[in-house]
Amino acid sequence: MPLFTGVVPPVVTPLHADFTVDYASFTRVLENMIDAGVHGLFVLGSTSEVVFHDAETRKAIVDHAIKITNGRVPVLVGTIDPTTDRVINHSRIAKAAGADAVVVTAPFYTRTNQAETVDHFRYIRDAVDLPVIAYDIPVCVGLKLERKTTVTLAKEGAIVGLKDSSGDDGNLRYVLADMKDDADFFGMTGSEIVVDSVLAMGAHGVVPGLANVDPHGYVKLWNLVQAGDFAGARAEQERLCKLFEIVWISTARTSAGSAGVGAFKTAMRQLGIIANNTMARPQRHLNDEETVKVDAVLKSVGLLG
Repeated sequence: MPLFTGVVPPVVTPLHADFTVDYASFTRVLENMIDAGVHGLFVLGSTSEVVFHDAETRKAIVDHAIKITNGRVPVLVGTIDPTTDRVINHSRIAKAAGADAVVVTAPFYTRTNQAETVDHFRYIRDAVDLPVIAYDIPVCVGLKLERKTTVTLAKEGAIVGLKDSSGDDGNLRYVLADMKDDADFFGMTGSEIVVDSVLAMGAHGVVPGLANVDPHGYVKLWNLVQAGDFAGARAEQERLCKLFEIVWISTARTSAGSAGVGAFKTAMRQLGIIANNTMARPQRHLNDEETVKVDAVLKSVGLLG
């Protein structure tokens, strides 16, 4: 069976006002998710603002997450960087810290193609004795992991699974169909708003940034689908869709990254999970006027009294 299934949130990295990591808040984030019943944790992904942290800070974040988690759930570590050898170095550090797997994108900034991307994953597989999960996020890296690329890597064992944040659910469906006879391969969606339908078509799990705000909701959704209660799953998904609307509140003033992760951080601050909604520079956090709108959404879905 697949190594990883279920709800595996990409964990927010809380920051102090001086942009250093707030480890007390980080502990609360981890504990809140574990208490909600998540099936794993993904640290140093896009929602973690991974590319803003230097190597020393990345190592400290991973060490803290693994220490606090203490084997209760698997910890997947994003070793995301523009080039292969830099990814290999981050992956070796993650392995030494006790990570259960590494999550890797295609190379970026450098202009590569599908063939070179296949080699990129092969080099990492050969250099690091840890399961490698492919992360398809073309909006950030500029290259889409094509169906043939993903299936080739999966069939030769270079990757054990796929985290699909491409928005191309059709491609994910084809990959799942191509790999249906491999009981060890898994495909997970990075979407927050079509989880019920993607699970129904055979995906093995979900990696939703919004689970930082409402991990209980995504665990409930997963459990409803596993129980075959698709009407109940749809109702819970629609509630989470309403919550997801917080990510558009600041889009007139901020970038998409600031609007999304910034909304998550603002909601988490309002719920008492983290102390500040600080974003890594040059991103902008949500302001007071936008926070009022976040509060209204939180109240409308039953998260804030």
